[in-house]
Amino acid sequence: MRPKHLTDLLKIAIPQKRNVLVVGGPGVGKSDIITDTCKQLGAKLIISHPVVSDPTDYKGMPFVVQEGDQSVAKFLPFSDLKELINAKELTVFFLDDLGQAPSSVQAAVMQLLLARRLNDHIISENVVFIAATNRRQDKAGVMGILEPVKSRFCTIVEIEPELDDWVEWAISHDMPMELIAFVRFRESNNQSVLYNFKPTLDISNGPCPRTVANVGRWMKDGLPKHLEFETFKGAAGEVFATEFLAFLQIARTLPDVDEFVKNPKKELIPKEPSAMFALLGAVAHRLTEANAPNIMEIANMIPAEFSVMLVKDCLTKDKKAITRTKAFIDWSVKYSNLYKESF
Repeated sequence: MRPKHLTDLLKIAIPQKRNVLVVGGPGVGKSDIITDTCKQLGAKLIISHPVVSDPTDYKGMPFVVQEGDQSVAKFLPFSDLKELINAKELTVFFLDDLGQAPSSVQAAVMQLLLARRLNDHIISENVVFIAATNRRQDKAGVMGILEPVKSRFCTIVEIEPELDDWVEWAISHDMPMELIAFVRFRESNNQSVLYNFKPTLDISNGPCPRTVANVGRWMKDGLPKHLEFETFKGAAGEVFATEFLAFLQIARTLPDVDEFVKNPKKELIPKEPSAMFALLGAVAHRLTEANAPNIMEIANMIPAEFSVMLVKDCLTKDKKAITRTKAFIDWSVKYSNLYKESF
């Protein structure tokens, strides 16, 4: 399942109180998608990490009370669990990295999922359980999930990164346009740099949505050029850093993009595909309601596949600004068969 479709599923599952287990490799965005969906729904989010928990954390603290002439053991819930009992609003209890938790902790969690109880305490009907885990082949310490735990989820879905979904996320989270253009360029050549995860015992990172986003955050911090290679290498791997810096050299030698948007000229459009990706990413990044007609003029100057790419990015950045132009209406009639989803 692609990330965008997972969001659609969770928007149905959470209000309907249907438990969902999300499976995927490290860094594909499981936690971010769940967190963002809760924000969109206005649901309260409580995050729990079973891998660093003790069974008592999910059963409560035992204590002794006197009932008549007998001493009886009771369990006092900890703060997060008490919130599950008293929840008055839609609440998501998110069990992150569930597959890394030992069996004893998973067994304690099972009481929450199976009986919706904490011993003699009943979980509020406003609570839904969502969990995430890596896969066993990821070598992330996942030993598996107990069968009774798995069967208590209404569905188990596995997600994989998808370029268009990541680009949409990257634009909405103000990732550097050079980074977005580079990922797009490499994907167009069937050389994925968005997800090339290979488990290793070496102390190094490889490309995945999480690590690529970290590169973008370093760039936004104003990282000096003399620190770029080693920092990008540490964030997403040596191959990624080498190829991205080569792409950056091209992006940094583009003609004045602001002037190009003000006065589009066909002779300023580069022939080299990598430069084209870089230029169009910069153009989309500068979209405003005032310059939208000029950007649509650029869209009509370039080959169809690049034209659709440019307009898709503009729709993600500011849909109202671009769709209010007459040029967009004419363009959409011409190109809607290539990308119907946008219109």
